[in-house]
Formats: sequence, C-alpha cells, structure tokens
Amino acid sequence: MIQKLKNKIRSARRLCCGVAAALKPARQLCCGVAAALTAVAPFALASCSDFFERESEQVIFTDKEHLTNATDSAYSVLGILNKLQAIADRTILLGEVRGDLVDVTATANSDLRDLALFNVGDDNRYNVPRDYYAVINNCNYFIAHADTALKNNRNDYIFMKEFAAVKAIRAWTYLQLVTNYGNVPFVTDPILTKQDAEKDYPMYGIEQICRYFISDLEPLADRYARDYPNYGTIRSVDSRLLWFPINIVLGDLNLWLGSVTASNAAYREAALRYYKYISQRNGDNSYYATGVTLRTWQPGSTNWLSLRGWGSYDQFSSENVSNQGEMITLIAGDSIRAEGNYSELRNLFTSSGANNDGHVSILPSQNMFDISAAQEHCCVTNSTTPDVYYAPKTGLPEFYAGDLRLAQIYSNGYRIDGSTGERFETSYIYKYSSQNVHIYRRMMVYLRMAEALNMAGFPRMAFQILANGLNNTTIKENVIPFCSQSDSVFVSQFDFPDTRYGLFTVENLVTNQTTGLINTIGIHTRGSGWTPLNEYYQLPEPVYPEECTLADSVALQQALVPTQQTFVDSLILNEGALELAFEGTRYYDLMRYALRQSNPGAAMAEYVYARKGKSLRDAMRGEIQKDLTNPNNWYLQWNGKIGLK
Repeated sequence: MIQKLKNKIRSARRLCCGVAAALKPARQLCCGVAAALTAVAPFALASCSDFFERESEQVIFTDKEHLTNATDSAYSVLGILNKLQAIADRTILLGEVRGDLVDVTATANSDLRDLALFNVGDDNRYNVPRDYYAVINNCNYFIAHADTALKNNRNDYIFMKEFAAVKAIRAWTYLQLVTNYGNVPFVTDPILTKQDAEKDYPMYGIEQICRYFISDLEPLADRYARDYPNYGTIRSVDSRLLWFPINIVLGDLNLWLGSVTASNAAYREAALRYYKYISQRNGDNSYYATGVTLRTWQPGSTNWLSLRGWGSYDQFSSENVSNQGEMITLIAGDSIRAEGNYSELRNLFTSSGANNDGHVSILPSQNMFDISAAQEHCCVTNSTTPDVYYAPKTGLPEFYAGDLRLAQIYSNGYRIDGSTGERFETSYIYKYSSQNVHIYRRMMVYLRMAEALNMAGFPRMAFQILANGLNNTTIKENVIPFCSQSDSVFVSQFDFPDTRYGLFTVENLVTNQTTGLINTIGIHTRGSGWTPLNEYYQLPEPVYPEECTLADSVALQQALVPTQQTFVDSLILNEGALELAFEGTRYYDLMRYALRQSNPGAAMAEYVYARKGKSLRDAMRGEIQKDLTNPNNWYLQWNGKIGLK
C-alpha cells in the first residue's frame, strides 16, 4: 500500500502545483446548479449558493462514498493543496497592503490601489470569498468521507495523518476568512447539491470561529501535532513544508480569541501551543532555537561603513527543511503563468519580476523607514570589558540608520532602458524570490509566543525573547523570581534546556567566537545591535524601598505588570515590523494590538493613517476611503452576503 501511495503521489505531483488537468478523469463537479439559484437568505443566516459556480470545479473527489485507500486519500489531499493556491497571494496582500509598512505605486493595478485605500468593491480581484470556501468545502468533503477507522497490519490508523492535516488547513482557512470579513457563513458539511447550497447557514464572527476550531483541533493535538503525511518531494518542494502545524494553528486561534475577549486563559493557552510546537518540532529532546543571525557595526569603526554579522539572512527565502531551518509552512506555486496558479508576488514586490517590465507595485512606506531608523543601534567594543556606544542617526548609507534588517532585505536604484535611454527607478524586496508563498516561519512563532506571554501577564518573559533569548537560565534568573507562586507553576511548563539552547553572549560577540553550542539570541539583536546592554531598550522596573522583603518586591513587581505589558506590547508590535515586514502579517498584528486598546478604532486609525509618515497622517486619513475609527470598516464585504455592516 505504501508503494502504491508513492506511485500515486508521483503521478499526481503536478496537481499540487496547480495542473488541474491531471485530476479531470476522476473529478466531479459540485454545486453545478449554483447558476440557477435565485433565493437570497436573510443576512443573519446565509446560503452558500453565491460562493459556488458551475465553472469553478469547487470540489475534487472520487465517485466513491468513502475514501478507503491511500490513492484516493492522497488524491483528495493534494486537491485541497491545489485549492489553497488560489488564496496564497491574497494571504500576503490582504495582510500587508492595508497596513502601515507599504505604499502602492502609480503602476500598481487598480484593484491593489483600491485595497490599499480601503475602497474594495464586489468585483475586486482580491475580494473573492468563494476561493476560501472552495478550500473549506474540499476539507469538509475529506473530513466527512475519509475512513478514519481503517487500520494497517500494525494496528495504526491509516488516514489519521491526512485527517488531522486537513482539519488544520480548514481551521487556518476559516481564520483567514473571518479576520478579513469579520462575519462569515459557517459550514462544516460538504455542499454537494443544490439543496445543500440553498440552506441557511449561521454567521460566525472571530470569537465563534476560534472557539469552534479550538475544540475541533485540541483532541488531535497530542497524537498528530507533529505527525504529518510525507509525500516526498513534489516538484522540488519538500512536502513537509505544505502542512499547517496543529499547535501553531491552535496558538493563532487562542491568540485571536484572547484579543477579542481579553481572556487570560486564552493567552496562556496560545503561549503554550507555540511553545509546544517549538519544543516538539524535531521530535523528543529536540530544540528549535532562534539561531544566531545578526548584523551590527564593526567595533571601533570611524566611518560607520563597516558591518559585521553572523548567520545568513537568506532564511527569508530559503525553503530548507533542516532541523533548524527557518521555514515552516508554504503554499506551493507554479513556475509559469500558463499553469494556472502562478504567484504574482515577485512581480508586485520587486522590479526584477519576470512579468512587470521592471515596474514595481509595492514599496516600503515612509513609516517603515521611520520605524527602522528610530531604533537605537547598540554597539560594543572589541575588548575584555566592552564599552557600549551607539551608531549615529545621520551620515550613514541609505537604510543603515537604526535597525539593519531593512538594509538586508531592501534596496533601490535605477536602470537605463537600452533602447530609449530612459531612466527607471528600481526597488527590490528580497523576501520575494520564490514561486512559493511563505506562511509560517520560526521568528513569527517566537514573536507570537512573546505576544501571548505578555498579554497572559508575563511581560518579563516576553521581554526575554526580544532582548536576550530564552533558555532555562534566563527564565530562572530573570522571570521566576518576579512571579507569584501560581504564576511560577505556569512558567515552569516552558522548558528550554541550556544544553540545547545556548545563549550568544557579549563575549561571543566581541571575540567572534562561533564554536560550541551558540544558537539563541534576542530577536531585537538581529538588527539593532547588542540589546542586553542597550540602555534605551530596558523593561520598566519598580522603585524598591531601602528595606524590602522578598514578598514586598514580588508585590511591587506584580503591581507594575500592567505598565510593563503596555510597554512590551508596543515593543512586540515594532519588532513585528522590523522582523516580519512585507510578509503579510502586519495588518493582522495591528488589528490584534488595536483590539487590546481602550479605543480600538482610534488605535487602528493612528497606525494606518501614519503610512506616509506621521506628519502626513491627516493627508492619509483623507486619502483612505473608509473611516478606520469604526472597527466595522476594518473588514471586507462582498455582495451583502459576507462581512460586517
């Protein structure tokens, strides 16, 4: 059976990369009668007839009642991965273009410009909810029809890996859908007939979606959180990168639930789920440290033009699946447009795109430059007792003031047309060199764990992730002494053994030492210099009286937690901009941050309207078509059937 599965996967490889022709012999069309549907359901409930069309070939499945063999199972799962390709680019663009870190150019298509200005109509190419429901319906079909009771001769369940993987994909897709539309028709049974499509389905918001899928995935997490289908290499893509890890999806669901309900329990669960992914990614007794990748100024440099660094920043585009590889999840794309699921991101984010005539559509915003330049870059001298100094803010090459990560992944310039002699401005965002769309990576998981820990009441532990990196020594010395007894019990669940998580120290920095176990660093140090000694990057501390008992000091620390949480929340939001810029997470990070503020609408508007720089905030407010102080305007709508009113 295993060999048959391998043979089937080889024959169906092109499916994952969007070649639908390979599926036609066994494909059936679902919801083919949608064009004849005319009934409109009330808005409180919604029919799904508008989300399915005859031509869209929504569901890929066999003509059997159940999926009872490996061939059918692999065929259906690869069909789901095929449907994900339709929403791949949108996942990035909806999460980035509406935020504050990018601007669109005059050469951008009108739909992209409208998206940036919150002027999205029903016919906008980025506003197609039926593509999400195509994924969901295929998942629903697989979940309903896979024979999960079937076992092999070793008494192992044959299809449970696929079953768990598909459930995680469905949960992730619903989360994308609801965070973009705010209120969505909720369907968990496959829609296969006209009658199914015409049923009235309940409308679910973010809280309801999160609660449902937390309950749906939790029973699978212990057994299948790290046990996924292995289909080998599919068109040069390792199939291990095609799955959505259950613990990360559960972390995201709980993080959003905490943000919309202010639930401390949800934040704690989110932090634990991210930790479980990190601690279990590579099996028992494994590690998945932050790595040591940083850029800083050469100590003692007089002209501030000499950089030094450790590690390689190609992790943004690397699709390596080593134990310490940065990439976790991607959606595979086609290499040429003719194959049907070609990602346009390279053509939108960089002048070197194969199909944009050198005309870039998306540029870093002024606000992105401002955030990067505002960081105090802390340097240390090359000596036994290092001296601390700070890089200047002026007189440096472009993008080199403050944090150096922007300079690592962005450059601009010009080119001369060989025929006309005309000069064209060029722009390169080096995160987009692959045909595949990246969804999850290691630093993203660490930053979300920090966000969850901070909002769960552990700002000191979250700060360690940013400033020093986590291992058991930093937790023991910098976190546990400041916790109450009950909080210490929670923190003790996070185990980062020093024998697997070796801190990169200032001694390593000044002596260029790279031998031994050195694999952990504070995320802010990756671009802003040696953060542990940065006087401008310190957690607020209480003022202790001269005579202070241990109990008194803990009480003072606990009283300061809300202040520290507010401070660290802002640091994490900034760190997300510095580390994850242009990767499609910013708008959602802003949403969660705003939801935690006393006036969410004002907080969201404050950031998005600052896209062109704070001095032009009022001009941006006039240019954007929606009033973002009204949270309902954060979301898309489509034909009155989906979205908030």
